[in-house]
Amino acid sequence: MSVRNLEPKELWNHFADLNAVPRPSKKEERVIQFMIDFGKSLGLETKTDAIQNVIIKKPASPGMEDRKTVILQSHLDMVHQKNSDTIFDFDTQGIEMIVDGDWVRANGTTLGADNGIGVATIMAVLASSEIKHPAIEAMFTIDEETGMTGAMQLDGSNFDGQILLNLDTEDDDELSIGCAGGIDSNTKYQYEQTAVEAGSVYLTISIRGLLGGHSGMDIDKGRGNANKLMNRILYHVLSLEKFQLISIDGGSLRNAIPRESTAVIAVAKDDKVAVVKAIEEMAATLKEEYISIEKALSIQISEEGEGATALTQDELIKVLNVLYAVPNGVFRMSPDIEGLVETSSSLARVILKDGSFVTQSLQRSSVESTKSDVANAIRSSFEVAGMSVVQTGDYPGWQPNPNSEILNLMHQMYVKRFNEEPQIKACHAGLECGILGKHLPGVDMISFGPNIRAAHSPDEKVQISSVQKFWGFFLEVLDQTPKK
Repeated sequence: MSVRNLEPKELWNHFADLNAVPRPSKKEERVIQFMIDFGKSLGLETKTDAIQNVIIKKPASPGMEDRKTVILQSHLDMVHQKNSDTIFDFDTQGIEMIVDGDWVRANGTTLGADNGIGVATIMAVLASSEIKHPAIEAMFTIDEETGMTGAMQLDGSNFDGQILLNLDTEDDDELSIGCAGGIDSNTKYQYEQTAVEAGSVYLTISIRGLLGGHSGMDIDKGRGNANKLMNRILYHVLSLEKFQLISIDGGSLRNAIPRESTAVIAVAKDDKVAVVKAIEEMAATLKEEYISIEKALSIQISEEGEGATALTQDELIKVLNVLYAVPNGVFRMSPDIEGLVETSSSLARVILKDGSFVTQSLQRSSVESTKSDVANAIRSSFEVAGMSVVQTGDYPGWQPNPNSEILNLMHQMYVKRFNEEPQIKACHAGLECGILGKHLPGVDMISFGPNIRAAHSPDEKVQISSVQKFWGFFLEVLDQTPKK
């Protein structure tokens, strides 16, 4: 079955159109033009601000002119990630979507439901001549996934709305009223090299099959971090046998839990059997530790690889120690909201090769002081080893407002429509609302959306029945928007 035949067709067809356009973060030129062309084709006021966020405005439906103006907001970019054995060119190909029972997924790549379903929802309202709605200011931001650049540099003077609906939440029973802020920690180190010893055998260690996922929303699920697991293997081997480290390539995206890592080492021929045994020992230990969570975890050893230089033994010990010491995972749970991760860090990227050792990690917190605390812990771990640290992309969290008018309205509507209580909660992810609130003071904000699972990974999927639930609720919210 084609995605275009799913209900509501107006939403799914816009999603299919959007997914035909390559739209990686920081390379959004094509999707920006796509959205400009879309707005102008409808005869609606369409413009971009200085940073290239797209703004499309639509007057209220007849009889809705006395309602508060609503800003509908979603981000245009998507995470581009694929399985290592998937052949796909994100720069030229549209996402290959598959209907799988009650879910839509992609063929070995991320789907782009984050935040494409939100974008498609807004497009459906803008294009419709039948949906009742107040005056709409559609805000399509750029580069949300790699720094929230669009939100950070938004020109708030383009908006008059009093209510903002962010469509970037991934559970259909949730009304989000707060989120975490974040900061990136990027490290660099030039290590001393030495020649690979003559007659050495090269071994490649590969970690594959981890679940990965969103480094905020999934950080408390106990999933394996490929960078930390690889380091445990190398650390264990070095405690038993001598080897030379040639390279490490682990993780892919700053905001995704790393699913894969590859390391190349060199060992003396006489030590190969013992080294392989040590690797297999730790591989067995890790599989046992993660047996209930990471069922597809694969740790393979192959007699291949290349490289003329390696770290000196002193540098090898330094690198393995710092990677062991750096905090990863949940740093602190919220003392005020049950089950909410307050502060965390994810070691997202490790690259070591040809004298250069770099890492990327992302720290998140809904409390500015503990965000600073965990960021300092990361900085200290690397600086004590003489490595440079640059922290960038600092953005604020979104402080919950329990007295929000739109929250109270949507809460009542949800209970009446579905005969159950919604989850009113803050999330441990970097929604743009915290930043947007600085540019739009006094605007009443809330975030909601359909069920999306495994965002930021090739296992990403969106639930069809949940999209239908969300769509009906969304239309009712527009219809019942408070009066001015």
